[in-house]
Amino acid sequence: MRQWLSGLVLLTLAGCSSDKPMINTSQSLVMESSVLSAGIITDEPTLTGSDGQQRASSMLYNQRETPVKVHYRFYWYDDKGLEITPEEPAQTQIVPAHGSVEVSSQIGNLTASRVRLYLYL
Repeated sequence: MRQWLSGLVLLTLAGCSSDKPMINTSQSLVMESSVLSAGIITDEPTLTGSDGQQRASSMLYNQRETPVKVHYRFYWYDDKGLEITPEEPAQTQIVPAHGSVEVSSQIGNLTASRVRLYLYL
């Protein structure tokens, strides 16, 4: 019993001993199923930087015959995966029938290195 308990303690300590705590931010695009059902498709956001500003952008494509109103929000993260505040408010964009629009966000925080785009109707 003692060996089992000491093994459990060692495993717990080994899991806590990481020198770089990271939060998984590998999913850079989150779409509610209603967005896909409405005919909207997109790629993951791209990041560009210049003059101390980070810019994230993504193209939204409408595959349907009618315009679709889409709400979106960009979430910014640092190298450790921690969210950068303050958050931007949600934005709204109308994607024309069989058309496309670019959505984007810009941040002046130099620690920003990752972004997540959240889309919903």
